[in-house]
Amino acid sequence: MASASLIALIFLCLGWELWWAPLRPGGSWLALKAVFLLAPLFGILHGRRYTYKWVSLFVQFYLLEGLVRATSERGPAQWLAVGEIVLAGLLFVSAVLYIRATRAPQKEKAASAS
Repeated sequence: MASASLIALIFLCLGWELWWAPLRPGGSWLALKAVFLLAPLFGILHGRRYTYKWVSLFVQFYLLEGLVRATSERGPAQWLAVGEIVLAGLLFVSAVLYIRATRAPQKEKAASAS
């Protein structure tokens, strides 16, 4: 789920700022925000726990951008912002679930207390 939402978020960011609803006609430099999403792609695809940890913090910038643009823009840009919110939220939740599922088992606290 994390891999799919990350890849979809990359394509959404590129399509949004280059073709579907750019800030300026013909595309905008804001499409470079998709480049930053390429950094964790290799680690997410290979299941590296450390990558999941920092991407859970990093993706919140995209969630925030989506929230701001969903409330400030109209038309197709508003719906693309809602899509960004959904994809960033999915990536965040799936990253947190993966981190929790792959952590090392904790030793019994009761055994060490006695």
